[in-house]
Amino acid sequence: MTPDRKDFRAALIVDDHPLFCDALGMTLQAVAGIERLEQADRLGAALAALEGGLRPDVIVLDLNLPDVNGLEGLMQLRQAAPEVPVVVVSSVDEPRVIRAAIIAGAAGYVPKHSQRDLFRRAFAAIARGDIFVPEGSAEALSAPPSQQDEAIRRLSQLTRQQANILEQICAGKMNKQIAYDLSIAETTVKAHITAIMRKLGVYSRTQAVLLAREAQATGLPEAGASR
Repeated sequence: MTPDRKDFRAALIVDDHPLFCDALGMTLQAVAGIERLEQADRLGAALAALEGGLRPDVIVLDLNLPDVNGLEGLMQLRQAAPEVPVVVVSSVDEPRVIRAAIIAGAAGYVPKHSQRDLFRRAFAAIARGDIFVPEGSAEALSAPPSQQDEAIRRLSQLTRQQANILEQICAGKMNKQIAYDLSIAETTVKAHITAIMRKLGVYSRTQAVLLAREAQATGLPEAGASR
């Protein structure tokens, strides 16, 4: 292993299709040197495993999970384990979705239908510290930043608690209800909201909600949607 190369030995696969998880696990073992595999069929299960001390060398994530919408799962995993690269492996291969995932912090993006050689090249590139996208998508990454790109970039800066509170705000909850639901003081909620608006560059709850919705408009299916 070269000095700048990461050694991927353990992986956490987050996908709710057991057969695909098994097939992907065998692929990673064959092409990327993965020795230990953990699986989670929900984002919540993956976050619980990380909170419990699991530290894989790489996380492999499907964007469309039953308990998450759009890029939320990617952002939450990056917040929970910022030192662990997250590779998106998704059935969605639209360049604008790939671009959004990279802006949100993905280390790479591999379409689910890819051949083994593409997985090999992807994980080799990511192990070197490079960002990997499939051929044909690189041009999308070099396009001028859009309003949605900026929204995603700002949202990716939130902590997990801040992202959770913003989600509650988007659901129309007031500070008192958020404090009750999260078992924290209302003054703490207010402090978080102040920090959220500063990071997002907005001046009201309504603007924060609009920015969050702008970031979510990637064309990805809603949580629990059929594939």
